[in-house]
Amino acid sequence: MKKLALAGLCGAALLASFMGCSKKAGSSGKAADKTILVFGAFRGEEQARFEEIVKLFNQKHPEFNVVYEGSPEFETQIQVQAEAGTPPDIAALPQPGMMKNFAAKGYIKPLGTNVLKAIEKNYAPVWKDLGSAEDGKTYGVFHRVNAKSFVWYNKPYWESKGYTVPNNWPELKALMEKMVANGDTPWTIGFESGAASGWPGTDWLENMMLRTAGPDVYDKWVNHEIAFNDPAVKKALDTCGEIWLNNKYVYGGSTNILTSNYGDSVKPIYENPPKAMMNMQGNFITGFMQEDVQADLENRVGLFALPAVDSKWGTPVLGGGDQFVKFSDKAGVDEFLEFLTTWEACAPWARIGGALFPHKTQNFDDYGNSLEREIAKILVNATVFRFDASDLMPAEVGAGTFWTGMVNYVSGAENSATCLKNIEESWPN
Repeated sequence: MKKLALAGLCGAALLASFMGCSKKAGSSGKAADKTILVFGAFRGEEQARFEEIVKLFNQKHPEFNVVYEGSPEFETQIQVQAEAGTPPDIAALPQPGMMKNFAAKGYIKPLGTNVLKAIEKNYAPVWKDLGSAEDGKTYGVFHRVNAKSFVWYNKPYWESKGYTVPNNWPELKALMEKMVANGDTPWTIGFESGAASGWPGTDWLENMMLRTAGPDVYDKWVNHEIAFNDPAVKKALDTCGEIWLNNKYVYGGSTNILTSNYGDSVKPIYENPPKAMMNMQGNFITGFMQEDVQADLENRVGLFALPAVDSKWGTPVLGGGDQFVKFSDKAGVDEFLEFLTTWEACAPWARIGGALFPHKTQNFDDYGNSLEREIAKILVNATVFRFDASDLMPAEVGAGTFWTGMVNYVSGAENSATCLKNIEESWPN
């Protein structure tokens, strides 16, 4: 979901000023010369885990001293610092649009040759593309990412009923019909999320756009190069509607979609007996499962990627991630970014859990459980990966009418054409 960091501008300006002064004051000292500041949004447990990665680098390269600083107002502060000319050496940007904006304004520098070679060696081509700006130059190095194209199920129950993982959309449709014939309800879905209700529906539509229209049309949709109510978008939404609006396919029907919290919506799968067979959510959803399920994830929980609709795009993955960009060419900056492309810079976090990495060179055995290993394999094998569209669209749409439009569509207040037309008309000029 889109995070709006509107507060704290004064504090951000003060921090920017302070950082600028501290750099100037220490620029002639050797200690300041070897210090490389990395700024990002990681805090708490995430910050502690990332700092372990930083510590590894510093041990390997004692000639440098990488220091990480996290802030809850990162997105506001990095904008202020970049404009003031007092940025950190490296920043971890969660929004790809921010990278492109900074690149267009000349705030950040293209990656060095060695870093580019490391990206080409250690990642699928899509990750270099995602880290590149309109000028064709590559600015971003991806490290930890998240993904939300996964279907979760009750492994023992599926085995008892003879259900098998579908490999494509026709197989999924046949599976749903088999479940209905057996007296089972295929899906449990929850759109409720307080003021953000509807965002799970945007994830469904985004996944479907990638599967029915493909990545190029998806990109045009995100950038408003095609209208929000383009026929390609209507086709994707109608495909979602074949599930959402069919009460025999959804536990509790469309009413339950609107009233069920997104986190609670996975729980019916693991009740005894299960009330539904499948739930689509991101890799974070295990934290919302019942405690006894969380204690035995490998035996109780199965997952697969939402199947392909058109085979020419493979099985696309929707998600997000932080890309590290550089504001300076100080010695050690490229060395640290190159380090982030290696599995050595990921394995410690993978072993603890709660993080995914797109590196081709990774050792899947380093993940703490079979579920994370399976998710990582899906991620690495994806030839199409795209960022969450609602996070890339203007706030009025991505965190506004897109959310409410999904609610209105499921409630029956709007059909697909009206829903998409209203979202299109809300797009800022």
